[in-house]
Amino acid sequence: MTSPMNLRLEDTPINSAKTTKRLTAHDTLHRPLQDLRISVIDQCNFRCNYCMPAENYADHYTFLKENDWLTFEEIERLARLFVRLGVTKLRLTGGEPLLRPSLSALIKKLRSIDGIEDLALTTNGSLLAVQAPALKSAGLDRITVSLDALDDKLFRIMNGQRGSVDKVLEGIKKCEALGFKSIKINTVLQKGVNEHQALDLVKCFKGRKPILRFIEYMDVGNCNHWDPQLVVPSTDIAAAIHAHFPMEPIDPNYYGEVAKRYRFLDGGGEVGFISSITQPFCRTCTRARLSTDGKVYTCLFARNGADLRASLRHNASDDQLLDQLRSIWSKRDDRYSELRTQKPAPEKSPPKVEMFQIGG
Repeated sequence: MTSPMNLRLEDTPINSAKTTKRLTAHDTLHRPLQDLRISVIDQCNFRCNYCMPAENYADHYTFLKENDWLTFEEIERLARLFVRLGVTKLRLTGGEPLLRPSLSALIKKLRSIDGIEDLALTTNGSLLAVQAPALKSAGLDRITVSLDALDDKLFRIMNGQRGSVDKVLEGIKKCEALGFKSIKINTVLQKGVNEHQALDLVKCFKGRKPILRFIEYMDVGNCNHWDPQLVVPSTDIAAAIHAHFPMEPIDPNYYGEVAKRYRFLDGGGEVGFISSITQPFCRTCTRARLSTDGKVYTCLFARNGADLRASLRHNASDDQLLDQLRSIWSKRDDRYSELRTQKPAPEKSPPKVEMFQIGG
């Protein structure tokens, strides 16, 4: 049995023989393009303090107009081109993606693309109970639900006094009943705010299908008042869980998986840790992000994106778009989280894209 003192989060091994067979695009650090996260809407019905705090994004805030959104046909076309460059996994994000009207129609389009092995969606869960059957029927493989607390009062404090825990839990149970291939629960922990909820969350989901994953509080965007003193290191949470429910590390499911996985020794499932602050995983990052208005970002912490919507709407050919995508990825050298730990923090950080514009 692994003791709390020597429990550590293992590095993800690189299995190049397994991952290079069908990839055709690599960046300057030889990282393949495998994953595309698609933000289908920049609006959200929550105001979480680490993403879209209410003081910056009140109800009167002006989000993108509908004609600025990529259409479903434009999204499908770009997804097909990304697949030609090696992408096998798509994830729909927001904002809150379930606010995008007729989302199941987009899922059907994406499900029909040859080469897509995994089609997932990340949601705050507030609308999930109602929409889950249509999502499953359309061909969605996996669901990830953000849930930062089980205590309803704390839950509402963290999300700007919106929604309820019961509604989110109802959506999760609906997904369990429908038989989604995978259900994951993402929890962002902040010191002195919700770190005490970790064990309650483990107790809630241990032994069930949903896999709980704890995420270190990150300095995404420009307005979440990030303070490194509020980061709860994954190793601390892992040790606390291990003390109550002994666990051991297990291998990643695939190259580039960001969560370090652990299984409970009593057979009660697994838990994961995403440690962008204390254990950056930039060197194995395979993700590109497509914003609601058609910009490609090569890092969650990027400052600028490359505009594809203009090319689409000026009748660019597939070959021209492929050349543009290949050029964007081949020049990629992002490793923000690694550099964060290597250089002293500047007095004023350069502006970054907001997380709700490109998904988490």
